Amino acid sequence: MAQVSEKQVMVVGIDDSNYSSYALEWTLDHLITTLPNPIFKLVLVYAKPSVSSTVGFVGPGAAEVLPIVDADLKKTATLVIDEAKEICTKRSVKDIVVEVVEGDARNVLCDAVEKHHASILVLGSHGYGAIKRAVLGSVSDYCAHHAHCTVMIVKKPKTKH
Repeated sequence: MAQVSEKQVMVVGIDDSNYSSYALEWTLDHLITTLPNPIFKLVLVYAKPSVSSTVGFVGPGAAEVLPIVDADLKKTATLVIDEAKEICTKRSVKDIVVEVVEGDARNVLCDAVEKHHASILVLGSHGYGAIKRAVLGSVSDYCAHHAHCTVMIVKKPKTKH
């Protein structure tokens, strides 16, 4: 009896940036849609910031602000997911899993790798310089060092002047 091999899992981190969209498009064009029978199961993961990490204060008026911020974060998550699904649909990729997980992107993506036993994690690079990366932190840098799988960082080409 022939043994059916299970597809490997590819986790793609998505967010509301052009860098993320480019990374997803590049991945689909080069690693998914070019094969007649893709070897990867695609899992798209969006790390939704928590309300408390976004607002960063608690005090008078917080009770009125928190629901508004939460609604805005949910709206952003929906827009990001819809755009990612549209990118996949345009390339005839239908077999995808989409997850929205609240938390810091670094931890959410590394946890998704573990949860799905991913073979590869794909991330877009925002192209931060050393100072900005030191202040803001780099999700791709963190994941490259902490994810327990191959990490591919897709860089958007610089525009020529």
